[in-house]
Amino acid sequence: MSHESIRIIHDEHAALAAMLQSLRMMVQRGPASEPENFFDVLRAMLFYIDEFPERLHHTKETELLFPPVRARAPHLKDALDKLDKDHAYGESAVRELQHLLLAWELLGESRRAAFDEAARRYLEFYLEHMRLEETVIMPEAEKVLTEDDWKALDAAFATNCDPLTGKYPRDPVYDRLFTRIVMRAPSPIGLGEG
Repeated sequence: MSHESIRIIHDEHAALAAMLQSLRMMVQRGPASEPENFFDVLRAMLFYIDEFPERLHHTKETELLFPPVRARAPHLKDALDKLDKDHAYGESAVRELQHLLLAWELLGESRRAAFDEAARRYLEFYLEHMRLEETVIMPEAEKVLTEDDWKALDAAFATNCDPLTGKYPRDPVYDRLFTRIVMRAPSPIGLGEG
């Protein structure tokens, strides 16, 4: 990868994929004998997904990366249209997951199946979304974008600084969030007991 923005996108995708896999493991594990901790960790994970990838990462892809690719690679119109729709859907889907999690926590086991199914669909959707970006869009972008395009993209994506990638100075606001997830999620997901 010769462009900083592509490296940043890959790093952010890897961090998000790790969070999604951890979320999957937590859901499979279930609340067991520590429901308060279980729901707290899942809420923190979903908050991270809503706060960083959905609001910052996707916005930059849709507003900055996709338009020049669309202009120079018209044969990718359908794929780019799908990804733009995915970005719009993803934000509402993660909020729906947050609602379904709260319903399970407050109303009990009868609400678990709805959350489990929505979480499964969301994880599959998100992993496929990132695969399409990485295997179709980014390779084409490297072929068709100009150096001026890359300068603008590199500068814009350099401000993302997703702390989950471990490559940026720690932000005290997010540091508390990740410490909470890591310290409370049970082993092997985090460092908590279990």
